[in-house]
Amino acid sequence: MSLPRLLGLSAAAVMTIGLAACSPSTAETSDSTGAASGDFPVTVEHALGETVIEKQPERVTTIGWGNQDVALALGIAPVGVDDQTWSMDGSDGLGVYDWTLDAYKDLGADEPVVFSTADGTDFEAIADTQPDVILAGYSGVTEEEYSTLSEIAPTVAYPDAAWLTPWRDVILTDSAALGLADKGQALVDDLDQQIADATADSAFEGKKAAFFYMSAADLSTISIYGQGDSRTAFLSDLGFDLPELAGDVDTFYQDVSAENADQLADIDVIVSYGDSDELLKALQADPLWNTLTAVQNGAVVSVGSGDALSGAVTPTALSIPWMLTDYVALLDGAVALAK
Repeated sequence: MSLPRLLGLSAAAVMTIGLAACSPSTAETSDSTGAASGDFPVTVEHALGETVIEKQPERVTTIGWGNQDVALALGIAPVGVDDQTWSMDGSDGLGVYDWTLDAYKDLGADEPVVFSTADGTDFEAIADTQPDVILAGYSGVTEEEYSTLSEIAPTVAYPDAAWLTPWRDVILTDSAALGLADKGQALVDDLDQQIADATADSAFEGKKAAFFYMSAADLSTISIYGQGDSRTAFLSDLGFDLPELAGDVDTFYQDVSAENADQLADIDVIVSYGDSDELLKALQADPLWNTLTAVQNGAVVSVGSGDALSGAVTPTALSIPWMLTDYVALLDGAVALAK
């Protein structure tokens, strides 16, 4: 199953337990892995319980999506990470994307052990990395899996719901577990400024955009990602309005049949996986989808399928600066076509 489907269409059931942030602590990086050295113990409350990290983690392991990028952005090189590419194209076949590998190189750190996710969570491989903490701020960890992981090392899960953690909260949750809450907030602030700078001359305000999963080969039903999905939420971060059909923050996605294409009539820009020319041609050739103004105008942005950009648009601490300029340019082009 591809990354787009796994992160949106096959996500775990929503949980609605709140996050109580731990007391901030500051730290500096140290030793060969850049392990945090701050005020410990730290306590992080999350959707699956309360985790206490008694001492500075020397070995950090991450599972789920993008958690390794938080640690790397804070100067810490995880020793083990989940496969980030699944059926998509990774870098050198390792299972992590360029922006992640670049960070390892910048830190002068060894490449991580990459856990296969083909058969679910690889507990044995995770245990073999001998972690002091397991970061899973953006993941689909179940209560049963969390219990097993916690026997290996203190594990910090998502703050509210599986696969529905906004990128800012991923950073704040993971950085708290590392004893680097202040640096995590500074990282969020820096990324927010990068987004503001990148969109300063864009005309996104007042335009509605939505993120979809579409297949040019079969447009009988498409899927629109909800406001709780980080891809859709990132469009809002960039300045777009979101359509009502995207649902509330607890929505992963919903299917829309071609017969109900009119439900998307208020969308100015369509963003989707797939090949740009192929998808637009298919939409414009379809008698139902071509009733949409966005399709008629050609205001369709395809982010690819199987390449790095298609992974980067599920934003992480490192993929945001990696893709931001190119993504905004693609969206600028679509907005120029919107009427």
